[in-house]
Amino acid sequence: MNASDIEHLLARVRRGDIDPSSAAERILTALRAAPFEDLGFARVDTHRELRQGFPEVILGMGKTPAQIASIAGKIVALGQPLLVTRAQPAAYEAVQAVAPGVMYHPDARAITLAQGDRPPGHGTILIASAGTSDLPVAEEAAVTAELMGNRIDRLYDVGVAGIHRLLAERPRLDSARVVIVVAGMEGALPSVVAGLVKAPVIAVPTSVGYGASFGGVAALLSMLNSCANGVSVVNIDNGFGGACMASMINHL
Repeated sequence: MNASDIEHLLARVRRGDIDPSSAAERILTALRAAPFEDLGFARVDTHRELRQGFPEVILGMGKTPAQIASIAGKIVALGQPLLVTRAQPAAYEAVQAVAPGVMYHPDARAITLAQGDRPPGHGTILIASAGTSDLPVAEEAAVTAELMGNRIDRLYDVGVAGIHRLLAERPRLDSARVVIVVAGMEGALPSVVAGLVKAPVIAVPTSVGYGASFGGVAALLSMLNSCANGVSVVNIDNGFGGACMASMINHL
């Protein structure tokens, strides 16, 4: 039983189609059931949507297409939205066989299926990327946040090497409720953005850059040392994590 099932059940109680005690027993029965399904190689957390508002997300890295498809099939059968991150085309083909309606997002390397009614966020999440090389991480954030029920605005290739590109978009920056800033190299963009806007800024360092960027560590440390207020930082290349935090803020 997912959130939409409970809402439907409560609506039936309100209409008088079912008495409250019967509805309560159905809910209790669902809660007493095992909160996961054991597939042998994975235990699918079937109650995560009840606890956290969004179902389990599948990390495609390190899993075979068959394993991803098996987990995805269980999630889809529950009527829950599906998100597979870091997925390759072979995984998409396998998932498509068990859930024909899924979509593949090549830039984000993500597989999605929108199911159920997601409560909409209150405002817009703006996703700004420093360069085109940061696009895979930025798109992972965009696809994730959109599936979680948020309105998305993409503002790409506005890094500090040409700061006029960012300053030309002040109205879009000012209208955002949350800003996700994705940058590699020296990771300066989140500090600049946070100095311009009143919205919270979530900084996502990427592994993009030359040798001294140390695979994103330089950007990570720059963002952690931001002198601008209101900046929080997630791990290197973690567009998914940045989107989750932004979505939580946007739904407050």
